[in-house]
Amino acid sequence: MNKTHTEGGRVVAICGGIGGAKLALGLSRQLGDQLTVIVNTGDDFEHLGLSVSPDLDTVLYTLGGRADSERGWGRAGETWAFMSAIAEVGGETWFALGDRDLAIHVERTRRLRAGESLSSIARDFAKRYGIQAEILPMSDDPVRTIVVTQDGELPFQRYFVERRCEPRVAMVRFAGVETAQPAPGVAAALSRRDLRAVVICPSNPYLSIDPVLAVPHLRDLIAGASGSVVAVSPIIGGKAVKGPTTKIMSELGRPLTSESIVRHYEGLISGIVIDTTDREDVAKLKVPCLVTETLMSSLSDRERLAEQVLAFADRCRGGSIGSPKRPQ
Repeated sequence: MNKTHTEGGRVVAICGGIGGAKLALGLSRQLGDQLTVIVNTGDDFEHLGLSVSPDLDTVLYTLGGRADSERGWGRAGETWAFMSAIAEVGGETWFALGDRDLAIHVERTRRLRAGESLSSIARDFAKRYGIQAEILPMSDDPVRTIVVTQDGELPFQRYFVERRCEPRVAMVRFAGVETAQPAPGVAAALSRRDLRAVVICPSNPYLSIDPVLAVPHLRDLIAGASGSVVAVSPIIGGKAVKGPTTKIMSELGRPLTSESIVRHYEGLISGIVIDTTDREDVAKLKVPCLVTETLMSSLSDRERLAEQVLAFADRCRGGSIGSPKRPQ
């Protein structure tokens, strides 16, 4: 059952794809319409003539009860007749678009070409999916994550899907971010006087969260938020649950520790949530820390973690780098 709580002020979640969406779902069931989710759009790209927003759609499908829980991505009950037909005529098949998934890309593309903004479209899709939370892209302006590898520069989806994260990563950059602006509603959500907390979800810091932080003004808005800013570490027992986080951090020379995540968000967060398997890291951390089980295998896990994160954020309110540790 949805445990919507309206007391305590609004919460903003910053997230990317699957891991972030899981916690966003738990938060949405705690907060209802008191939650704003700001989603990475650095993964967006054009494919087969369609505008595809993978992270945004993952959040919409997850909070809208349409996500495929077995595959971990895409829509439940998916079929693949379109991809089979594309293959027959020689079309690209390296990025799979399911028949149900195709609908959101077609409609988004039509509306973007008609002059509607991505944020407006996302708001409408969320409403049609029955989502109470406000879902916003980080920007309406195109920002594209480029992975600089041993094989040259690769657009994110070419690196992640087509090349299966195989090339060694030297750095990550965000094309177009210098001229991008926060999407309408983003600055307002982060500037509210009654903002309870900003939660950085357990998404890949380099590929999912950094694009959001790179949008002009967004990092400053988060750092200056009236509520606490807490991050949930994507590291469990010295590795990421899934995705390329482990590989990328290793190739960039970043230790796979909670301390490394705190350093990455230094000057921004007032607390961090880490997994019980990383309890020994607490003594090295420079911010208040909540130690709990962060693996979200079920809906109850997501609701439990969201409730704990919110309670921890309340205790961290007013904290900053250098605050005394309060391990739980």
